[in-house]
Amino acid sequence: MGSTRLPGKVLQPIMQRPLLGYLIERVRRIQTMHTLIIATTTHSQDDVIASFCEKEKVNIYRGHEHNVLDRYYKTCCEYPADIIVRLTGDCPLIDPAIVDQALNLLLKKSASLDYVSNTQLRTFPRGMDVEAFNFSTLESAHHKATSKFDLEHVTPFIYKHPDLFHLANFVHMRSAANYRLTVDTPEDFLLVSKIFETIYPTNRNFTLADILNVFKTHPQWKKINAHVKQKKV
Repeated sequence: MGSTRLPGKVLQPIMQRPLLGYLIERVRRIQTMHTLIIATTTHSQDDVIASFCEKEKVNIYRGHEHNVLDRYYKTCCEYPADIIVRLTGDCPLIDPAIVDQALNLLLKKSASLDYVSNTQLRTFPRGMDVEAFNFSTLESAHHKATSKFDLEHVTPFIYKHPDLFHLANFVHMRSAANYRLTVDTPEDFLLVSKIFETIYPTNRNFTLADILNVFKTHPQWKKINAHVKQKKV
């Protein structure tokens, strides 16, 4: 809830439903996923997230506000898993098929890969970000990372150390990196609201391809948040 550019963004409503609700709905359609956990903070401002998760019957873990790497590690100790997918609350449009793509790649090559993402060479829009990694990889990062930056952002220690971890990046068939589908500012929220309001009532299972098709009908929408600068990670 502590977003600096759009406070309380994960519970901002679209058609009387919060962004987090849409994200949960879409994540539940990931075919290769077994357990969904929301990892939030122990800060009182996040009590509303915990309450919403209880209502939605979603597992929740509450941990350190700033040491997010520690929060992730302890979440995975509380809910053991061999493979972890990291998704963020500002990506309510995430396409489940993209997550399955990451998971299938990691599962297929689990003996030779530690980390898979679509963010190191960006061809997908922001808002379709997926990272998948082994628990042993997360555990190693948790034990070895020391900088404030690495502790706050979870995975940089992993992808900054190809000498320690085997990394892979998967790409979109045609680059769509110039689209911004994440939610971090009021302009982002306006665009994502338009997308949901246009597609969701008739197609709840819409894909990234469906979203890109909407831009063909409404090309001016791309300008809504084109000026927004992505925060550095």
